Amino acid sequence: MRTEPDRTGLPGGLGIVARLDGASPLPELTATLNAVCEEAEQQRERTVVVLRFTHTSPQTREWPADVTVQEVNRWERAVRRLERLDNVNIAAAQGTCGGPALDLLLAADFRIGTPDLRLMLPINDGHFWPGMALYRLVRHIGLARARRIVLWDSAITLATATELGVVDQVSDDLDEAVHTAAVLRGRLSDRETRIRRRLLEEAASAEYDDALGAHLAACDRELRRLRAGRADGAAAAPVELGTEAGR
Repeated sequence: MRTEPDRTGLPGGLGIVARLDGASPLPELTATLNAVCEEAEQQRERTVVVLRFTHTSPQTREWPADVTVQEVNRWERAVRRLERLDNVNIAAAQGTCGGPALDLLLAADFRIGTPDLRLMLPINDGHFWPGMALYRLVRHIGLARARRIVLWDSAITLATATELGVVDQVSDDLDEAVHTAAVLRGRLSDRETRIRRRLLEEAASAEYDDALGAHLAACDRELRRLRAGRADGAAAAPVELGTEAGR
């Protein structure tokens, strides 16, 4: 599997694309994800990060295989790095996806699936892999539904994934759907998106009075940003010839 970001597929430099094979060794997946994050952090223009998952065997359930806890920690840190990027990140999956697909789908800002999408949850010796996908599932869909998936369900069908909000859009043409999403959401790739993403995450657990300070700080920052934009626009406004100011 390639360990450098694959930037093909999105014309005009709209996004950085990584194709991830869930059957690849965990260190290779971590290296790919970190390479994508590093390239995104170095971009000066607004761009999106696109993660594409390849179809895996329906029998592939074990993950992450024989690894050390240090390797697991590096993977979790890479996923968290993705979540903290200024860039909007889009996940696109088709067919049967297992292993790390659930981790990255839950970490993505926008998720696209094909009609044949089926998520095979990571199971080892009958038990769900106890990584941070457990944490994200509970934060994302609530304890009751996460408990049902972790303890009883063996897979997540497209219908269930859509109902739970794990998939935001279904499309037969994944390339076109990704391109459209990159055009529409690429304009949001900046620090403001990261701030709002963090506020959303904290809202799930923070008490109102504790959250108020962070939201007021974000509102103050936004008001100052908007005022600066208006001031810059006024300063850049052309002077019409024939007016007193233009003489």
